[in-house]
Amino acid sequence: MEFSLTTEQREVQALARVFADGEIAPHAAAWDRDHSFPRAVFTKLGELGLMGVCVPEELGGAGADFLSYILVLEELSRADAGVGVTVAVHTSAVTLPIIAFGTPAQRERFVPELAAGRVLGAFALTESGSGSDAGSLRTAATPDGDGWTIAGAKQWITNGSHAGTFLVFARTDAAVDGPRGVSAFVVDGSDIEVTREEEKLGLNSSSTADLRIADVFVGRDTLLHEAGHRFAVAMATLDGGRIGIAAQAVGIAQAAYDVALRYAKEREQFGSRIADFQAIQFKLADMATEIEAARLLTYRAAWLKQQGLPHTLAGAQAKLFASAVARRQTGEAIQVLGGYGYTKEFPVERYYRDAKITEIYEGTSEIQRIVIARHILAEQTDRTPASAPPASG
Repeated sequence: MEFSLTTEQREVQALARVFADGEIAPHAAAWDRDHSFPRAVFTKLGELGLMGVCVPEELGGAGADFLSYILVLEELSRADAGVGVTVAVHTSAVTLPIIAFGTPAQRERFVPELAAGRVLGAFALTESGSGSDAGSLRTAATPDGDGWTIAGAKQWITNGSHAGTFLVFARTDAAVDGPRGVSAFVVDGSDIEVTREEEKLGLNSSSTADLRIADVFVGRDTLLHEAGHRFAVAMATLDGGRIGIAAQAVGIAQAAYDVALRYAKEREQFGSRIADFQAIQFKLADMATEIEAARLLTYRAAWLKQQGLPHTLAGAQAKLFASAVARRQTGEAIQVLGGYGYTKEFPVERYYRDAKITEIYEGTSEIQRIVIARHILAEQTDRTPASAPPASG
């Protein structure tokens, strides 16, 4: 069992950290205040290879492994969670699914531009009536000559106002309820109308948009895998995407801890640093321990995915735990700072607002518990001998 990072992983992590500290963190408060989307940042990230960290080199990416990508997300999210989620959705929810499920022509057409950051990607699954129950979506793709006509609306789509490539999920078989009748299409952004940019509690530097797809014709070459039975694309995408959100949560929590630790060493009350008071020491100890535990869960899930091993359970556990840690420990950071923590003079109130969404998107914490419970109950059933004696009493 090896816990150290490779030389290449450390180099990628360091590159992301330097960029995050120099190009993102100094502007994060202003982006949050002004609700501005820093498009130029993603162009620069693309130039550094960080918009396609784990994309194969032959498709224009950096060719690093999945854990390296997770390290990048953690560093970017430590500086600004809005930037982190933009890269996470762009990569985990759009670029990687096209690589995994697309045809060679689709990969060659879409992936290099995404990996370079010249085009942003968006994952259009959620609708007003289908959130956690994504299989109930109503957007329809009707057969039309040598393709389909897509009509419907999508809600809360990250990167929606700025994406050039959308992964759109639509029902291709109206006679089949549930996920079996759903397919995925790669749709050009020029064919999709943004109807609203959402006002949010946090992540104000990211775009969250409502979309309308008004009778848009797409050819057969836009279908990601065969029609009808491709809801698995969405599920596989979410399995990997949850690991990215766990990394985002770890980055947010780490940022809050860093501020709280520095403040505790500098702030004096009753003639002593507050870091010398046991009440503050216990808070810092719990923060450091929980963040490290969340990080290890996240790295383990990323390693499993990189090895091609089952990672649904590990990803759900990492997201469930890391998101709770982020929400809880950003609140503790505010407590350490006291009144200052509740003001915008310090960034911990922003971290607190940003953390909450990690318990909601890419599957709520309740959904993660369902996923985890199904796996552990199935494991228990598999281990029970067929001839087990009846329970006594």
